[in-house]
Amino acid sequence: MGTGTDRGRDGAGSGEEGTGIAVGADLLDFRSGKFHGDVVAKKVEHHYHHIPGTLALQALPSPARGFVGRDRELRTLLNALDPAEPDRGAVLVSSVTGLGGVGKTALALQAAHTAQRRGFFPAGAVFLDLHGYDDVPVAPEQALEQLLLALGVPRDHMPTSADARAGLYRSVLAEVAEKQGALLVVVDNASHSSQVRPLLPGHPRHRVLVTSRDVLAQLGAQLLRLGVLSPEHSVEALKTALAAADPTDARIARNLDQARRLSGLCGYLPLALHIAAALLVNDPGKPVKELADELADTATRIDYLDDGERAMRAAFDMSYRRLGDGSARLFRLIALAPGPEAGPEALAALGGVPPDPRTLDVLVRAHLIETGSSRGRWRMHDLVRAYGVFRTREDAASSAEGHAARARLLSRYQQRVADSHPYLQTLPEQPRSGGFTDREEALRWLDTEREGLVAASQWAVDPQHAETGVRFALGLSHYLAWRRHFDDAAEVYHHAAKGARLIGDRRFEGMAYDNLGMALRYLRRGDEAIAAHRHALDLFRAIGAVREEGTARYNLGNALLEARRFDEALDAFQEADVLLRASGAVRTAAMTQNGLGVLRFRMGHFDEALTHLDAARAAYRSLGDTIMEAISTNNRARVLRSLGQLDASLREHTRCVAFFQSLGQIERAASAGNDLALTLHAMGRAAEAIEQHTEAVDSLRQQREQYREAMVLNDLGNTLRSAGRHRDAVDCHERALSLLRDVFFDTYGQARSLDLYAAAVLATGDTEEAARAWRESVALYRRAGADDDARAVTRRSTALGVRTEVIGSEAGDA
Repeated sequence: MGTGTDRGRDGAGSGEEGTGIAVGADLLDFRSGKFHGDVVAKKVEHHYHHIPGTLALQALPSPARGFVGRDRELRTLLNALDPAEPDRGAVLVSSVTGLGGVGKTALALQAAHTAQRRGFFPAGAVFLDLHGYDDVPVAPEQALEQLLLALGVPRDHMPTSADARAGLYRSVLAEVAEKQGALLVVVDNASHSSQVRPLLPGHPRHRVLVTSRDVLAQLGAQLLRLGVLSPEHSVEALKTALAAADPTDARIARNLDQARRLSGLCGYLPLALHIAAALLVNDPGKPVKELADELADTATRIDYLDDGERAMRAAFDMSYRRLGDGSARLFRLIALAPGPEAGPEALAALGGVPPDPRTLDVLVRAHLIETGSSRGRWRMHDLVRAYGVFRTREDAASSAEGHAARARLLSRYQQRVADSHPYLQTLPEQPRSGGFTDREEALRWLDTEREGLVAASQWAVDPQHAETGVRFALGLSHYLAWRRHFDDAAEVYHHAAKGARLIGDRRFEGMAYDNLGMALRYLRRGDEAIAAHRHALDLFRAIGAVREEGTARYNLGNALLEARRFDEALDAFQEADVLLRASGAVRTAAMTQNGLGVLRFRMGHFDEALTHLDAARAAYRSLGDTIMEAISTNNRARVLRSLGQLDASLREHTRCVAFFQSLGQIERAASAGNDLALTLHAMGRAAEAIEQHTEAVDSLRQQREQYREAMVLNDLGNTLRSAGRHRDAVDCHERALSLLRDVFFDTYGQARSLDLYAAAVLATGDTEEAARAWRESVALYRRAGADDDARAVTRRSTALGVRTEVIGSEAGDA
């Protein structure tokens, strides 16, 4: 134990004369003295002995119940705490950092208890909560007092100053290290390094484990940045919490889909998950879906996550209150950024000026933001964002600032999207703005900002931003079509339609519905696409917009064509052609000729198809629209193949593939490549055809163009069968059938896949399976209204000696 001494200096004389010089209050220096006679100096020592008090060295709080999903992090901490760690001559400090509510304390306690069970710390473990984010955090002298009391030092034997207490603390711990061994000091909720530094032992045998929302870089600690739980572990945490309260509570196990949804709405944040679990425990009759529905609204989610004892808002308040005015403002503005992350351009627009890097660093250290997909881009946890949005609405001034920030960003996005339009047109070169230097740069910016741009489209339904928001959302059509992001397009046009209705602009509403119909058609949601185009037609007719009505009729024709409603599609295309020619819309009229050509081809009228496609190609060529010229050329080459003009078909398909590849239009290049393979197959060049088909399948899979992938898989299977590779053909048709059955629910596509599958299976010698597949194919063709195809299957299978008659109600029930 440490000992304090005050010493008088020994002195002796032998008759020399002298005087003593005072040094300090009770110290005399006799070195220059002269003494006459005997002189005796008395040494006085004062010893302050430590009077043992009550030791509290096994005082860890209990570990959290239902601790899940932190195996890797726990191993990392235990490796750091292991006394076998080489002695570096200094105390090893480990720091667990992360967002409020992410489970730092739970992990630290789990690690501490596990280390104790393994015998890492024979002297014990002490725990201290510094309340670093409370209004009144624990001061260093108070923290040292608590630790000294735990070490058995009575209160009345403690020095008063923080420095003296720190010295005594280190002295006591040195004695503990020598007599009892290593001690673990767990310091929870530290807000800055100066809170922790006085608590570090001097003896390297001991270990310190710190938790903080901030990165305490000045400590030189081993950092463990703690993130949210995985989706699977989040569901497990909910299930464990409910089972702890009532082992018979099976709501999570019975509703796994809703439990996953609830976990996602909690942002996989442990505190939010525990609050959600408590809300379910408090109301045993509450369905998981009901709680998830309550949390679905981001505007109120923070309020709902409150179980009466714990609240997400209170947890985030602690971090927010420590921010300065500039950091707090930037935090609120970043929360308004659309999409999962924001780059420097978005932050500059939101704030009016580029953000100060030092202010960003404050938010990073507090774990209120984190690095996004690349350096300079920032993201927020969903619940932190919801809290930040709440802060932007807490008073009139903050609300006004938020609206102004959104207006600036929306204006910036609208300008940048408009700058990209000349590079994404199929028409000849147009005057370029100063926004981008070429198509590659424009697409790179759009791809980087895509999620934010799509998310910003929802501002079209905000009355404060509706007019600009609608124009912006409709302006995204060029990019979304170029990159074929049809899921995003459907979301954007839904918002545009609602916003246009809000401001009473029927022309914009009609454009939004027409664009929505095209997106839905590419998503193979045919009935919805047809309904959207018909609604657009009604809106355009009501305001006398002839050109827009003609365009909508053309798009309706395409949707009807995809639905195999050929007669209705023919009417739509012909009516569109009349309206578009009357309005002088030459380019769109050429598109109608292309549509009529594809329709006639699908109906088997090849000469008529060629006439329409020749007219379309000539019109596009005169307009200089090279992309649409290539599209009509590729369609024309398909007709030439059906007419037996294989060399011409091969040349035109080959040129189209090269052209689309040069533009980076991967999906169109793959489709043209598959057409090229079909022509090669027709020419008897099966090996080359299989290679082309396979390249097309791979490209479409990478682009997640699953519907077209299924179509090409069927074509590949057909070619493989003709090449004698029957088992490979069966596999292709099974994969196509799976996509069309499980992803798109395409009845006609399933029927065709089964038809081709049956032929491939028959080639392997399995007559029974072929008959079964053909029977199912006939039933599905009939359900799809394709009676001619059903009869053709029956004739073909019968000719091959396979009975496929469907009797009774089998066709209707299949």
